[in-house]
Amino acid sequence: MTEGTRTEEPAAEELRTLLVLGASGDLAGRLLLPGLGRLLAGGRARSLRLVGAGIDDWDQEQWIARLREAFAVAPSIEVAPWEAFAPAGAEEPGADTLRRLEQESVYLQADVARAEDLQRVLAACTPPVAIYFALPPAVTERACLALEEIGVPQGTRLVMEKPFGTDAESARHLNEVVARLVPEEQVHRVDHFLGKSTVLNILGFRFANRIFEPVWNASHIARVDIVYDENLGLEGRARYYDTSGALRDMIESHLLHVLALVAMEAPATLGQRDVRDRIAEVLRATRAGEPEQHSRRARYGAGRIGPRELPAYAEEAGVSPERGTETLAEVTFFVDNWRWSGVPFRLRSGKGIGAARKEAVITFQHVPHLPVGLTGPSHPARLRLGMGPERLDLEIDINGSGDPWQLDRVALSTTFGQGELPAYGEVLAGVLESDPMLSVRGDVAEECWRIVTPVLDAWRDGRVPLEEYPAGSDGA
Repeated sequence: MTEGTRTEEPAAEELRTLLVLGASGDLAGRLLLPGLGRLLAGGRARSLRLVGAGIDDWDQEQWIARLREAFAVAPSIEVAPWEAFAPAGAEEPGADTLRRLEQESVYLQADVARAEDLQRVLAACTPPVAIYFALPPAVTERACLALEEIGVPQGTRLVMEKPFGTDAESARHLNEVVARLVPEEQVHRVDHFLGKSTVLNILGFRFANRIFEPVWNASHIARVDIVYDENLGLEGRARYYDTSGALRDMIESHLLHVLALVAMEAPATLGQRDVRDRIAEVLRATRAGEPEQHSRRARYGAGRIGPRELPAYAEEAGVSPERGTETLAEVTFFVDNWRWSGVPFRLRSGKGIGAARKEAVITFQHVPHLPVGLTGPSHPARLRLGMGPERLDLEIDINGSGDPWQLDRVALSTTFGQGELPAYGEVLAGVLESDPMLSVRGDVAEECWRIVTPVLDAWRDGRVPLEEYPAGSDGA
């Protein structure tokens, strides 16, 4: 992809400070800071300053220890090593940058929902600053209201995790607050789940190969399944997860965007405006099926995954069983347009599943007529787009190698190349470069909540029962 094919926004002033709110939390330590470390290890953002703020009463030694632990993890992330993408003969540039950032970084204890605390934290930053909200959605909203009281420096960028809000009304209200703080082009509602390599792999496969696009429609495709099943349990995240659940945490936040990439029309360019317009267009046409017939919710009971014994979700530390939080959500959606009319898109995500499965599966229609004389079962062709590991499998029927009349199933397989950065490194690179490709536009954030609201309402009203499945099973 050359620069001439992109629609670029005017260059933003170089970012000077990354301010992480919630810096002592799990998200920052497990994903965000290692992603930053990998970005810096590649020689980028050399002049960036890091300021952390959190509710925990940490001293500077504890903060530096967190940074060193996170940055030590960064090079071992499963991405191409630095040497694989560095210029020939170049020396690795990141070590000095990481040391400098550690030496100059500061941590401030703060209640980020209090205006006076945020004012003190912002005073420690050199503008322009990117404020990363590594916080639960409700706390993010309170922090934005506090920022509205004090204002933000010129050129500030706001970086917000998904879910964006907790429901349709809170997302709309948060958009209104954010719009009063900074222009839309300075808001990054990040979806780390869609790393740029994953996004471009789907778009490249669809629109660079004429063989598939003519049959990418309801006349030839019977169904689409987008599945993200994990063999992890709660992993100590009760404070966030028990108020969210699988539908909000995965389907609303992430899998609807995979649906959009699979179903959207071809953009004219890969500029952020064209791509995000197409995503918005297809999501406006998307609706959930009747929840009683087209949705399922369940939570895991006690069980075993490999050598690990998992307690029942309701018995996990920090869980309130009476909330009825689901750890598995499954919903069938429909895209009401010419291309996809009548095709079911089943989205599913579950925790505590025995075998992890992360893929989009496109199942084609059966052949209209199988010539008499061919024997054996005939299956519809099936295309699998893996999301971890990133791979492509095309399953088709061919004549068997023994009996020439016997149909056999074969798979044509390949793996996608990995990007040079992990997902959070790509998110931060987009923020530093003011590139919103991995960001969700405000109207799309509201659309996603609009799509899932009928399901959330039905579940809240008890119209869809909460089932249970053993941890380590397939979720049935």
